[in-house]
Amino acid sequence: MTESHELAGKALLEWWGLAGVDLDDARAILRSAAAIPGPAAPRPSAPQPRPAAPTARPSAPADPALKAAADMARACSTIAELRRAVAAFEGCGLKAAARSTVFGDGIEGAPVLLIGEGPGKDEDEQGKPFVGRSGLLLDRMLGSIGLSRQSNVFISNVVYWRPPGNRPATQGELAACLPFVDRLIALAAPKILILAGGVAAQTVLRRQEGVTKLRGRRLVLDSKELTNPINALVMLHPAYLLRQPQQKRLAWADLLALAAWLEEIGVAPGQRL
Repeated sequence: MTESHELAGKALLEWWGLAGVDLDDARAILRSAAAIPGPAAPRPSAPQPRPAAPTARPSAPADPALKAAADMARACSTIAELRRAVAAFEGCGLKAAARSTVFGDGIEGAPVLLIGEGPGKDEDEQGKPFVGRSGLLLDRMLGSIGLSRQSNVFISNVVYWRPPGNRPATQGELAACLPFVDRLIALAAPKILILAGGVAAQTVLRRQEGVTKLRGRRLVLDSKELTNPINALVMLHPAYLLRQPQQKRLAWADLLALAAWLEEIGVAPGQRL
């Protein structure tokens, strides 16, 4: 019995005595309680063997579709070859429901390469990017600073087939097309790469910021696929401007910034190859 228990026992005896309890019987009860062993102190457990370090799992094999896309893109030495490779590629599920493969339009090897998000209904029907309402707006925007797909711009997208119902492309669909997009940029080697909209910007630049944070800034795209770094500018997508016409002032500011940059690097307005 501990000291604190003894003190408690004496106090209890005094109280019982005042209450008229026979103290001899009370002392016997307390001695019996003290003789009952308390809970045993925990024994130190025997040292357990340390678990073996987990064996590193073998990395999962690469997605066959992604590997096929990378191999096909790497084998192309011209944009014309890349166009045929994209048309032959079967590794993106979007192709099954689309009418057309929408690879690109404009001047191959132009000083300006513009990449958007993906085909819509009009683009799927005609097999060319940016031919619907947003395409007409894009042509007017580019024309205001001396650019056009007939003279000095090549236009493409980050996916080559229309998503059903014009829904956004999934990460898997974007990944399946990305090797071709990267190869297009490397083969085109533009003086300036324009990325229209947040999806195109985040996919090509591998960045998480939204379009409002990226737009209008002088950026640089650099990767192992490129011989030299490439100037890049993000702008608002024309389809967004049709929904939010009040933002056209931002688009105009981006166009003026693009025009100034083109002049600095020696691409004159309306310059043909």
